[in-house]
This record gives sequence, structure tokens and C-alpha cells, in this order.
Amino acid sequence: MADGVAGKDKCGEPRLVSLPLSRIRVIMKSSPEVSSINQEALVLTAKATELFVQYLATYSYRHGSGREKKALTYSDLSNTAEESETFQFLADILPKKILASKYLKMLKEKRGEEEENDDDDDESDDEAES
Repeated sequence: MADGVAGKDKCGEPRLVSLPLSRIRVIMKSSPEVSSINQEALVLTAKATELFVQYLATYSYRHGSGREKKALTYSDLSNTAEESETFQFLADILPKKILASKYLKMLKEKRGEEEENDDDDDESDDEAES
């Protein structure tokens, strides 16, 4: 595990994880089912999180436009979340960016469709009562 050293702590000792353990502890304790957290579980959760983020970034870079630009962009991540079955659970967290004008247009269209459906429902209710 020494090859996974990400940095050094205050005492100069090598660290196995680079994410702040205190923040991860706060996030874990925010769950009502968690009463106490073992230090080993905390470190393993931090390491697993780092490996997951690394895998997501690498996958997004390789399958996105990042190779051409030599950069990983938000759109690479959101495309990965949308298109890859493995990362589908992230689609709500990493939505595709759209312009506000396009979003407002989509909302208007959706409201128009809902109004049409409501009108159709009203007409079918009137016919059923006849």
C-alpha cells in the first residue's frame, strides 16, 4: 500500500488518502443510521471514494473529447453519466449544461403539452358523462 501514498501529513508521515478524513466523517455521520465510525472504515471509505473519482475521471477523459483537447471538461463527465450504464446513477448529479433560454423553451413546451393533455382529459370526462 505504500505505492498509494498521496502526500504527507503534519508529522511528515506518508498519507494513504488525500481526501480530508474529517470531512468524510461529517458526511458519514450525517446519516441517521450511523452512530459511530471506526477509523479503519473511515480510511477505507476515503480510499474507495478516491479510486471511484479517479476511475470516473479516467473513463470520462478516454471516452470524451478530453483526448483531443488534453483536458477533462464538465461535459465529458456529464456525457459519461448519461451514456455509460455503469455511471447512470450520476445522471441527476451531473446533468448536461444547457442555456437558460433553451431550458425556458423546454418548460413552455412541457406546459403546453400538459395543458393539451388536461384538455383531452376534460373532453373524455364530458363524453363519459353523456
